[in-house]
Order: sequence, then C-alpha cells, then structure tokens
Amino acid sequence: QVQLVESGGGLVQPGGSLRLSCAASGGIFTVNHMGWFRQAPGKERELVASITNRGVTNYADSVKGRFTISRDSAKNTAYLEMNSLNSEDTAVYYCNAEIFVVLGDKAGTFEYWGQGTQVTVST
Repeated sequence: QVQLVESGGGLVQPGGSLRLSCAASGGIFTVNHMGWFRQAPGKERELVASITNRGVTNYADSVKGRFTISRDSAKNTAYLEMNSLNSEDTAVYYCNAEIFVVLGDKAGTFEYWGQGTQVTVST
C-alpha cells in the first residue's frame, strides 16, 4: 500500500522559514511528478509548487522567489523550503504525487495525497 507521509509543519513568525518533507513508501513503484498544494480556511485547494521526475519545477506566482521545491529520487522524497513566510501562507499543506504502482499482476499510474500538515504564520 503506497502512502505519502508529510512532516515539517508548525507555527512560525512572519518572515520565518519552514521546511516540509514528503516521503512515498510501501509497494513497488516509480514516482513521477510530486507537488505541494495548500488549503486555507474557506478557500479552495491550490497548487503551490510541483517538480517532475526530470527536475522541472513550477510555482504559484504567490510563492515564486520565496519557496523552493526539490526532490531526492533515491529516497522518493520531496521537500518544500519556505522562506519569508507571511500570514497569507497559513494553510494545511498537502503532498501530492503521481506514482506508477505494481500490485501483483496488475500495474498502473495513480494519484496519491498525503494527510496534510498545518503551517501557521503568526506572531
């Protein structure tokens, strides 16, 4: 059973930094793209950043220059380095990944989500 496990959220003051991690585990698989989404109270879930298996990155305009997504393919882990945080960044952050999975005699590509980690930017 493939799952994504997130870590690194928490409370930080404005202007501070946090680093989120997302590790894929379980089963026999190949991770294609990975990404981070976030959802603030009363708002829709939005893409924050994504990275392909070739290392091509994409960012929401609101986080460009402040956030950096990276991945360690050997560890099937993605990271989100967040700097210059402000109150608008407060949200639950979700890891997302497209993974090719082999289950017995069946195989296919599926989308997986992490459980979410809270990031709160406040004094």
